[in-house]
Amino acid sequence: MKLENLKSTLFQAFKIFFLFTFILGVLYPLSVTLISQVLFYEKSNGSLIKLRGQIVGSSLIAQNFTSPHYFWGRPSASSFGAVPSGASNLGPISEVLKNAIADRKSKGAIEDLLFASGSGLDPHISLKAALSQVPRIVLSRQLSETEQEMLRKRVHSFLETRDFGFLGEERINVLKLNLSLDQDFKF
Repeated sequence: MKLENLKSTLFQAFKIFFLFTFILGVLYPLSVTLISQVLFYEKSNGSLIKLRGQIVGSSLIAQNFTSPHYFWGRPSASSFGAVPSGASNLGPISEVLKNAIADRKSKGAIEDLLFASGSGLDPHISLKAALSQVPRIVLSRQLSETEQEMLRKRVHSFLETRDFGFLGEERINVLKLNLSLDQDFKF
């Protein structure tokens, strides 16, 4: 009788195992994928930005702009690599961090652009950080006074508000802003 109970219990356990494997391993992922594709298509596909039908980046991941013709984002501890993303874990007494900050200051970076974000992939900068870069861009693109004022207005037009009115900070997406530069301010 005990062997029969064991077989019955094992059979029940396997039925429950396969049922939950199907529900949680197949049905749930499919339903979440379907809902995200219907309700949040752009975000669930990486928030890709296309220019003339070609993917140039994602509005969610920073890119390394180093040309003086463009706005620069915050530094990245992972060299803008999405796979090894993360912070540098350098502390306040680290000579490496002190040297990196000194180097960034010597290039004219303001306080908002001295430190990397926690992920190292934050695609946004503050309005203050963007406006601080306008003189460099005006000089490198040889913009007139009128174009300089247009550029300042353009920077303000890309200001994104806090999420839900209270989460995060106001910010500017560097990739989107730089793409608009090439459209209207040739160099």
